[in-house]
Amino acid sequence: MSETERNEAPGHDGPALEVKRALNGFLSDFRTFQGDIETRLEKQEERLTMLDRKTQIAGRPALSSAAAAEAPHKKAFAAYLRSGDDEGLRGLELEGKALSSGVGSDGGYLVDPETAETIKGVLHSTASIRSIAQVVSVEATSFDVLVDHSDIGSGWASETANQVETDTPQIERVTIPLHELSAMPKASQRLLDDSAFDIEGWLAARIADKFSRAEAAAFLTGDGVDKPKGLLGHPQVADGSWSWGNLGYIATGSDGDFDAISPADAILDLVYALGAEYRANASFVMNSKTAGAVRKMKDADGRFLWTDGMAAGEPARLMGYPVLIAEDMPDIAAGAVAVAFGDFRAGYTIAERPDLRVLRDPFSAKPHVLFYATKRVGGDVSDFAAIKLLKFAAV
Repeated sequence: MSETERNEAPGHDGPALEVKRALNGFLSDFRTFQGDIETRLEKQEERLTMLDRKTQIAGRPALSSAAAAEAPHKKAFAAYLRSGDDEGLRGLELEGKALSSGVGSDGGYLVDPETAETIKGVLHSTASIRSIAQVVSVEATSFDVLVDHSDIGSGWASETANQVETDTPQIERVTIPLHELSAMPKASQRLLDDSAFDIEGWLAARIADKFSRAEAAAFLTGDGVDKPKGLLGHPQVADGSWSWGNLGYIATGSDGDFDAISPADAILDLVYALGAEYRANASFVMNSKTAGAVRKMKDADGRFLWTDGMAAGEPARLMGYPVLIAEDMPDIAAGAVAVAFGDFRAGYTIAERPDLRVLRDPFSAKPHVLFYATKRVGGDVSDFAAIKLLKFAAV
């Protein structure tokens, strides 16, 4: 019997026959898989068609099927916010950098990338020293800043004289703990069921408003108890007796006002009380009422100290230095510290975790649905020599 006859004989599976059977099995499985994919695509197309009709009825532009397919995280996140359905979130690929995955440990979910970027942008554009301070992202519960504020001693030496030991620099550690900042807006279930309602935009706006106002106040006046240590929460001493751990101030020479004879002198003294190494990147910080009084000042030659920005979005300048209008700064009053001047990028550090968590709670406030958003952030003065204050007092 030949080799071919032996391979084709009943009960004997030759190599060629085995390959043929394996190929037939693979093709059968592939056709089944292909049919399943086609069925899913048809269902998806039907859903997108219905969604397009709804958006057209609501007066909004229709969504293309390609755009919807490119953002599965957006649909899954919206479904979770509306109804608590987390089925779509389970299949999403974990991507911590883009903040698009579920957080199983606490039952909440990281905000999807588009919403998170919206909130971050609003925080940065608000009138807070966040825009001029140093901002770092950390994964721990605190952030340490090491500061060398002393100097190495030195001296002139002759060729044969003995060398004298000089001073050794001292390093200070500033620990910035992270505190939890939270917001809990709510909406009715009926409103969430309305397909014309922009749930992501609404949630982002509410959280951004709450977080921006809370942060702006804490970075200036926070006492450090369950919140950041604010700029004005540290001891203040006359600049002539300044020491590390305190913020030095310049007095205006009149309680609750600028000096009547030479009001601009206090601004000049404040600028030059700051070390030259900090003045290159320095900024003024004051609220709108104080800015209204300062912008009327003129120098000895009758020129205004205040100049408005030459281009849209450019800050106003006082004596050539940019001015940040922060409404949480105190008003002009007796003994008030209403103006700050310094290099805030060197002088104040904000530490924060890069993730933002949202927990949906449909039970605690029925028939409303609560959205509990949390973020961890901390802040403190990191260089006490980099910032000076203007105190409205006689001395």
